[in-house]
Amino acid sequence: MTTPPVLPEPKLLQLFDVLYHCRSVTRAAEQLGQSQPTISIWLGRLREQLNDPLFVRTPGGMAPTPRADQLIGPCREVLESLRRLAAWEPQFQPATAQRRFRLCVSDASHITLLPSILNHVRSHAPGIRLEAVRIDGNSESALESGEADLAIGFVPWLGGGMYQQVLFDQDWVCLSARGHPRLAGGLSMACYHAEGHVQISAGTGQKLLETALARAGIERRIVLELPAFLGLGMILGSTDLIATLPRHIGQTLADMHDLQVHDCPFAVEGFTVKQHWHARYHQDGGNRWLRAVVHGLFARDGSAGSRKGSSRAGA
Repeated sequence: MTTPPVLPEPKLLQLFDVLYHCRSVTRAAEQLGQSQPTISIWLGRLREQLNDPLFVRTPGGMAPTPRADQLIGPCREVLESLRRLAAWEPQFQPATAQRRFRLCVSDASHITLLPSILNHVRSHAPGIRLEAVRIDGNSESALESGEADLAIGFVPWLGGGMYQQVLFDQDWVCLSARGHPRLAGGLSMACYHAEGHVQISAGTGQKLLETALARAGIERRIVLELPAFLGLGMILGSTDLIATLPRHIGQTLADMHDLQVHDCPFAVEGFTVKQHWHARYHQDGGNRWLRAVVHGLFARDGSAGSRKGSSRAGA
């Protein structure tokens, strides 16, 4: 009779996943809340069970072996299955669910999207906790691993393992104080050249603006550069500076601070705001509910979700 193989304990699989990501025994110990000697013992046990060194110490950290590269995908699938088993519910019930949802969003979305999402969630799912994190180069891996549930915004770099759903299109506007001393007749190209500008360095669409400025041969006179939209409305309302930004955040700030919205005097390529989620969570009840909430709040049409790079549709 063949002896069945020894199955790794979930804690050993967690160690494998964390160590593969951080490449450091010290950081793995910190993330798992264990001592370094304990982590070393676990790693030794895992190496023995899988019959491979798995990680080799190098000047750049603990480098995975080819065997580890082969195993990380199946390992993460097993861990996700265990997480789902632990959190399994017969059907997602928003009114009684206790769950955290993490959203990858831009800085502008803190002002334009999150308040509406939060109000809906608090009214219909009081046990749900929302957490917002910045959209960046780590968003794709966070969606794949389940560390994040949705990414909302202009995120053209996300890979083919994602579903996406159109929410709304964005064009560009300029903002100034209402009653600006030199813009009573509107914002002409000459005025755009002459006025002082606030530049926002954040935002995934900023490269589109920079490309349009370069194409038009416009060099703005930057008086203030901000890392985010926080404070922009107050600054524009109390100075004679102007700013160029996507319409959704522009109109929201104008309504909040009684600012004047101007048409942009030159052409800037628009973009589409979408919500994105990984194919692994396409059928997850909680993820489906959250997607429906976001779509219901912000979609400008009846678009359905589609797999990036395919024609598959879903809710």
